[in-house]
Amino acid sequence: MRGSGASRVLLVTHYFPPEVGAPQARLSENARAWAADGLDVTVLTGMPNHPTGVVPAAYRRTLRRIEHVDGYRVVRTWLYATPNEGIARKTLGHLSFMVSSVLLGARSAGPADVVVVSSPTFFSLGSAWMLARLRRARLVVEVRDLWPAIFVQLGVITNRTVIATLEHLELAAYRAADAVVTVTEGFREDIVKRGIEPAKVHVIPNGVDLTRFHPDAIDRMTETPRIRAELGVRPGELLVLYVGAHGISQGLVSIADAAARLVEENAPVHFAFVGEGADKQRLAARVTELGLTSTTLHPAVTRDEVPGLLAAADICLVPLRDVPLFETFIPSKMFEILAAGRPIIGSVRGEAARILTEAGAMVVPPEDPDALAAAVRALATDPRRRAAMGRAGQAHVAAHFDRAQLARRYRDLLLELLPELFSADVPDVSAPSADAPGDDVPGVGIPGPRTAGDRTARGAEHSGQTRARRRA
Repeated sequence: MRGSGASRVLLVTHYFPPEVGAPQARLSENARAWAADGLDVTVLTGMPNHPTGVVPAAYRRTLRRIEHVDGYRVVRTWLYATPNEGIARKTLGHLSFMVSSVLLGARSAGPADVVVVSSPTFFSLGSAWMLARLRRARLVVEVRDLWPAIFVQLGVITNRTVIATLEHLELAAYRAADAVVTVTEGFREDIVKRGIEPAKVHVIPNGVDLTRFHPDAIDRMTETPRIRAELGVRPGELLVLYVGAHGISQGLVSIADAAARLVEENAPVHFAFVGEGADKQRLAARVTELGLTSTTLHPAVTRDEVPGLLAAADICLVPLRDVPLFETFIPSKMFEILAAGRPIIGSVRGEAARILTEAGAMVVPPEDPDALAAAVRALATDPRRRAAMGRAGQAHVAAHFDRAQLARRYRDLLLELLPELFSADVPDVSAPSADAPGDDVPGVGIPGPRTAGDRTARGAEHSGQTRARRRA
């Protein structure tokens, strides 16, 4: 909860639970961990609608909503809700949150010492920069995807003027930030290579909540048979599962092609796809074209249902398109699968392939149906190997990608920025005395303006905390 002595972190993000996805999991779990460690955390986000564009009934007909979750506060503002497809409509949705987060959310979000913004979406950087300036706060830009570079390589953006403008804005955001946090070493190398000061670019990779995805957390005796039946798996069939976004980055059509190879051999294998996205219709059309009766497509599920799905699978897939820039990407879903003790076949290159190999998983070239079919075939007939892969993966992710440990590293980085923040000659003009009229949850108190003496004392306090951590 909010406390007068806690360092105040404002997290700005377009995506947040109850939406399901990698950024939602990372950001919400970090917010929970930071709040548990004593930080005063507020999340500024939009009304949930990703990826379907449908806003749940509880969030409709309101411009702003305030919630309290896991020890931190969530301020939600209206946005233009749209499905995750179509450049024009998606851009309008992102722009609407950029505007509403400032106009509708700034007062309710309250004061901040550090503003953390997660990109993509690209447009949230603008609102976070403005809020940081208004709050006289430090700005941390978190880079989960190299945007717009990935859309250029995928052919989504082709206009050279647009590309040059977006790249200019991207670099301007990095330069304006007091720290840049990336999720892969490849991202860091790319950003530094383009002229950003190396000392302020940090890598804090994605990870996993080991308590949620541990194999013992699922009752396989009762849940697994039901889940497999709901996915359409017949007795005696091996379940190969993909769960996650069905977007242009995953190359899911090549998985359908691999399934067709196994059908030709009469292999008792069932492929199940769970999720939503812009490429789902193309995948469905390919499954129909190939006549794949042992391949089923299912809607997205809630975060709480994902561990059960993984536990029910015999093999899980982590695919990406065969695009050069994806060598720097690490699909975060692979950490959850490893933690769940399930064997993985990764159709990836670069950094993700290295991590999966070190974790004992199988890796094949991206968008290679023959290689993927061969890998499934090899594991289908070797249950002992699948079990050994699951154990090795679980041990590796516990040693290197525990979300709780990574969140503490992130927290320490935020606190390192604070001693430089407090200055006796910089007035604080940001803090309202109460939530703005019209909030769904009235009467949430927000600390009043701090004096220059308060800032000096707080700065000394945080400097002492930092030195103590270093001695420890």
